[in-house]
Amino acid sequence: MKNRTIEIMAPAGSWQSLQAAIQGGANSIYFGIEQLNMRAKSSNNFTLKDLVEIAEFCNKNNIKTYITLNTIIYDHDLILMKKIVDTAKQTGITAIIASDQAVISYAASINMEVHISTQTNITNIEAIRFFAKFAEVVILSRELSLLQIKEIIKEIEKQQIKGPSGNLVQIEIFAHGALCMAVSGKCYMSLHTANSSANRGACIQNCRKTYTVIDKEDGHQFDIDNEYIISPKDLCTIGFLDQVLDSGINILKIEGRGRSPEYVKTTTQSYREAADAYLEGTYNKEKVKGWINKLESVYNRGFWDGYYLGQKLGEWTGIHGSKATKQKIYLGKAKNYFAKIQVAEFDLETEHLKEGDNIIITGRTTGIIETVAGEIRLNDKQVESVRKGDNFSMRLDQIVRPNDKLYKIVNIK
Repeated sequence: MKNRTIEIMAPAGSWQSLQAAIQGGANSIYFGIEQLNMRAKSSNNFTLKDLVEIAEFCNKNNIKTYITLNTIIYDHDLILMKKIVDTAKQTGITAIIASDQAVISYAASINMEVHISTQTNITNIEAIRFFAKFAEVVILSRELSLLQIKEIIKEIEKQQIKGPSGNLVQIEIFAHGALCMAVSGKCYMSLHTANSSANRGACIQNCRKTYTVIDKEDGHQFDIDNEYIISPKDLCTIGFLDQVLDSGINILKIEGRGRSPEYVKTTTQSYREAADAYLEGTYNKEKVKGWINKLESVYNRGFWDGYYLGQKLGEWTGIHGSKATKQKIYLGKAKNYFAKIQVAEFDLETEHLKEGDNIIITGRTTGIIETVAGEIRLNDKQVESVRKGDNFSMRLDQIVRPNDKLYKIVNIK
């Protein structure tokens, strides 16, 4: 497997998450621009003005960049859509992820690389053949099994189905993150109940709520005890990643543009390590346990294997929100960093901190630093702990910047 590469594609919903993705070992990042993407409401999307900086920074770090331009497009969106695609082409963004034929056709017409979004719901080889006229990469429907995926990849190779560049079309799948009850993300519940279209990036997540069932014949009401019956657990393939990669997949996508930087770094790092272990022949159950423990420490709704190993039903979350084993507590902000003596200065705005606490620091160019609180000094004296309102210094061998945020990480009981 020396010649095989596996691309880990990480979400970037903010500058902090973009940095965290790179720190976690991502080969590529995907992000939204303005409002024409499927996370327009839930993540801090970038603007057209950010594209030059994103492209320059990522190209310098050998990171591919993909813009998610994958919502339904109306006539009044066409001018903005074309402006985004044009700017992406001019600034050196790698590709556009699209589902609407207007975006696909326009991007292809100016020789901008196109990836077909999962919202297009590609499930067969004939659809691959059609979209190969426009696209280098196809993200398959989330409802396919590994057997179906393997057969599609086999046919691409057998029939030599190539994209515009002349290379064989590559297949990408989702490897980790949130799933919803809709077919490949196409849902209308939010539109019906709140006039807020999920297919325009404005999902209000109706499926994550509890519901009461009413018997229409006699009026009896029943609460569904401990079952969020339309809120699936999160997809997690790390426990059978060897089978996923055996299918021929070379691009693994991690969901989570609305998630925190520590989520991005932890998930990216775990799948990078697992993919490398697969290539090196060292992937095993013991390592899987370690990766799952790490993945459970950040935001998750519980894990299941999606439909890859067969269509199982009833994998519902059972709770509202996250099942993470750890949580972060905001403490304050960085004021200065003294590089010569490796000391950082912070203002503690809330809570308390003691030497030995697990902490993380996040910032626009810092990304995420995960470490343990070292020697703490208050008014030039070494102390065991500091409290709200204190201005203190702490030994830190990694550079932080003014206004970087400081958090304490604690176990959830």
